Amino acid sequence: MGKMKDVDGENHGKGKRSSKLCGTNYPVSIAFIVVNEFCERFSYYGMKAVLTLYFINYFNWNKNLSTSVYHAFSGLCYFTPLLGALIADSWLGKFKTIIYLSIVYVIGHLVKSVGAIPDVGDKTVHVVLSMLGLGLIALGTGGIKPCVAAFGGDQFDEENTDERRKFFSIFYMSVNAGSVLSTIITPILRGDVQCFGGDCYALAFGVPAALMVVALVVFIAGSGLYKKSPPEGNVLVRVCKCIGFAIRNRWRNSKKSPKRKHWLDWAEEKYSKRLIQEIKMVCRVLLLYIPLPMFWALFDQQGSRWTLQATRMNMNFGGGFIVKPDQMQMLNALLILVFVPVFDMGIYPLVKLCRIKLTPLRKMATGMILAALAFCAATVVEIFVIKTVVEPPAAKESLVQVYNLMDSKVTVHFQEYTGFSESLTPYKDSSGYSILPLRGDSEVHAVTVDHNGDKYECALMFTERMAYSLFLHPPVQPSGSVCKLVEDHITKSETGAAFVRFFNTHTELINATVGTEEVYAPGNYGMSYNISVPRGVYNKVNCMTNSKRYEIDLGLLDFGAFYTIILSEEGNDLVGRKMEDIRANDIHIAWQIPQYVLITAGEVMFSITGLEFSYSQAPASMKSVLQAGWLMTVAFGNVIVLIVAEGAGMEQWVEFLLFAALLVAVSIIFSIMGYFYTYVDPDQMFKEEAIDGKVESSKKDEMVSLAEQTKQTKL
Repeated sequence: MGKMKDVDGENHGKGKRSSKLCGTNYPVSIAFIVVNEFCERFSYYGMKAVLTLYFINYFNWNKNLSTSVYHAFSGLCYFTPLLGALIADSWLGKFKTIIYLSIVYVIGHLVKSVGAIPDVGDKTVHVVLSMLGLGLIALGTGGIKPCVAAFGGDQFDEENTDERRKFFSIFYMSVNAGSVLSTIITPILRGDVQCFGGDCYALAFGVPAALMVVALVVFIAGSGLYKKSPPEGNVLVRVCKCIGFAIRNRWRNSKKSPKRKHWLDWAEEKYSKRLIQEIKMVCRVLLLYIPLPMFWALFDQQGSRWTLQATRMNMNFGGGFIVKPDQMQMLNALLILVFVPVFDMGIYPLVKLCRIKLTPLRKMATGMILAALAFCAATVVEIFVIKTVVEPPAAKESLVQVYNLMDSKVTVHFQEYTGFSESLTPYKDSSGYSILPLRGDSEVHAVTVDHNGDKYECALMFTERMAYSLFLHPPVQPSGSVCKLVEDHITKSETGAAFVRFFNTHTELINATVGTEEVYAPGNYGMSYNISVPRGVYNKVNCMTNSKRYEIDLGLLDFGAFYTIILSEEGNDLVGRKMEDIRANDIHIAWQIPQYVLITAGEVMFSITGLEFSYSQAPASMKSVLQAGWLMTVAFGNVIVLIVAEGAGMEQWVEFLLFAALLVAVSIIFSIMGYFYTYVDPDQMFKEEAIDGKVESSKKDEMVSLAEQTKQTKL
């Protein structure tokens, strides 16, 4: 065979491409690759950090739908590496594949940013643009993913194996450096910068788009320094054809021909022994990949379920420093920057000193166990968090709480429901929500109110799956009614904000201003609509009637709480009594730190090791394909979460515990599989085969020469 044509037009000679960073064996070209990866990961993780809250707050999707779309996008980002590997290995080469798909990547970011601008169109237009943008981003980021890591590994000479191994740690640190900055900055751009009358998602998506442009420019700038390997041909198609031929040949001729050591050996009639050997090596590694998606099913929930958990926690660290729920993801990237050198220079050498052989597969199994422990920690946190959450009523049930606004104690009794009878002190928080059974999807309940011997009857309509507050107030003439039934909002804010509403016992309409929000409460026991306000102390809240201006003190409106402010006139002043309908988030967000520490330690042992393992165990012609196979385990992990989020319908803490238990079981299976795995050095193996082949060929030539000499002698 002649030399394969270099379709990239790439010069594979040495020269300036072999230049090294000062005093090291690292090629200068990897500096451009590392910077490119930093900017690209800033772009990806910055956009992804705010994605779940974008779905919930901008599109008003529920938690399960938002989680499902988030993980569908994440899964797609890890399915497309297979396409990228095919393009790189069979057509364009790694360099051009990275260039072209990065352009697609930039376009996706721009479309996604435009979709977050409210003035562009209606909700349907926003959803279409956002989904189109996410699709292009998934194609771009996934397509270049297997190429960039392998392209970086290609820059090293064969003898620089130690430098190549350390490069993967540096590469991974650049990923997390970009991630940690983006997960700090983009939530700030989202929440602290206001545009179009609300959170500025357009800016939060626009800045990552700009960083992706920088990533593309930097990568192109290093073009003259790269060592560019030509495409190896359509590797995957050849592999599939070889496997298909082996299966068919075995099926047809297994009874006629003698048995063979391996089922792939049935392809020897048509394909080279080297290709068959390479496929065997790839298949052995891919078999080990089967249990791995479960780790990623847990790991990728940092951006969905763990972020939603953070929205229901106390995010105040004192001194005016408040963490946003989508910023907690930066802990993972920040801890990676700390843990990588700690593990490489501290923990691994220490384990080696203890004469414990810590192989790559053992490291990965340990990483799985640490991730399972992280979800056990998340389960404990979730159990305490849900104590501040009101559980929605089921079918044929309503929730009701009662407030007494009269001047003395009252007793309230639901005539059709003997289980509900309460004595209430005036102007105190309610005793909490009680479940009210209904005979159908709605029902009228007769309520008796006893106040100082006077009894009042109220007929009130309740609907299933709804929550209500019943306010008991002095009789309003001429009807003499003492009941005011109001629908309640019991879902906590997904951003940690507080909800406030005003119940007006004054005769005039009142206009109240809380921060930048205005709300109107009708007179004579009228209720305002709910407003969402940032957590903070509100000492001076302006309340205006047609004739007078008042100022009331609401104090602290805390994370996730729901308050009803009772406005009543006392003398010449207006008094606001604050009632807490739903408890504030009283579990501090710092309790999430242990679960982030555990899952990050697991990631260091699992992901970095797996990345290096995939590269080291792959034949030279199939490195990108095997890298794509590794990345597809992440895709299937996200599919697992998508299925559970949409189909399981279980409480969140139970779901966390289920994931932890499944990963422990999977880690045991993986450990058994790893025990029987034999590590190989593909390059060395094929070198030895080549040498053996030359020796064998030389012996054959000698034998032919001797036979010819004997023949001539006889003649």
